[in-house]
Amino acid sequence: MRKPIPGLRILDRLILGEMAGPFVFGILIFTMIFVAGDLLFQAARLIIERGASLGAVVRLFIYRLPEVVALTLPMSSLLASLLGMTRLSGNSELIALKSLGISFYRILRPVIVASVLVSAGALLFNETVVPFTAEAAEKLLRYEILKNQASALQEKVFLRDDNGGELRRVLYIDHLDTGAGVMSGVMVHEFEHGRLTRTSLARNGTWRDGEWWIEGGQVFEVSERGVVRLLFRFDRQKLALNLSPAQLQRRTRRPSDMSAHELWDYIVQARAAGSNLSPLWVLFHLKLAVPWACIVMAVLGASFGATRQGRSGSGMGFGISVVFVFAYYVVMSLCRALGETGNMTPLLAAWSPNVVFLALGLFFAGRVD
Repeated sequence: MRKPIPGLRILDRLILGEMAGPFVFGILIFTMIFVAGDLLFQAARLIIERGASLGAVVRLFIYRLPEVVALTLPMSSLLASLLGMTRLSGNSELIALKSLGISFYRILRPVIVASVLVSAGALLFNETVVPFTAEAAEKLLRYEILKNQASALQEKVFLRDDNGGELRRVLYIDHLDTGAGVMSGVMVHEFEHGRLTRTSLARNGTWRDGEWWIEGGQVFEVSERGVVRLLFRFDRQKLALNLSPAQLQRRTRRPSDMSAHELWDYIVQARAAGSNLSPLWVLFHLKLAVPWACIVMAVLGASFGATRQGRSGSGMGFGISVVFVFAYYVVMSLCRALGETGNMTPLLAAWSPNVVFLALGLFFAGRVD
């Protein structure tokens, strides 16, 4: 006997009870697949080829795990709803419910509510835990395991300068070569009491005699009303940045390791540099769209599972889930490539897979009802 969930009707408890076990099973099995197929292989390669210590590899494994778990949530939602609804269909419970005048869309209600909660939790998890652990993993890999052997070439570098929690300066660099000590596409935003007061743009910069110097630039003043006025132009000017190229490389972050909120700030600051921001916009929208794929996958799994007749084991359900997940990520990769090349708007590129597979789920739901 399952323990009743307070505040839920018998029908909702029945459906959620059928989904709870497969959902936990899905998180465990999909996590194990990703771990066995990627993380363990990377760990073994680092130990054998790089001579990394076991302790460092274990820490890297732990730091990478939240990112893997976040990726499995939409897959687990699909598996849970598919197996749960298949079992109800195989036991003729769906037929009994429909004979009582209960529509399939009413049966879907607890599935949708549960998937909304999972999506919200996934979004919160991706905005808090995953960026922190991803950044920790990148620094551990680059500076402790690889001994700073990573490439010195970086693109779209973003650096914040805070003093006592108050933002003072934001530095954006289009291209940075820490090995040669040169940068290009430099933009510096200066703030006072949280308000943007001055912006400096420069074609390039160099590291000379322990100082950064920017060349061929302009300085603009920003009034309280947001009016921008050119103050002066310069051929060469010292950049107020007390970081060596190696220190600058340590302080920078990759856009893929940022939260959606951080990436939004990054894009806003980078927009003034005039570079191609399509890949960043696609990445931003994907960070929002992928967590909400839990709803799409739950509806698709429940609708498809309800159309199946007869009993089937979890192995068959797992195989069908893998097919749907593979198809989803193929469509997502295609749309992402189109968005990054400018052939599709970033918003459409990121959300199209959700729309397509939600339409597929509603199609199966229509066949059931």
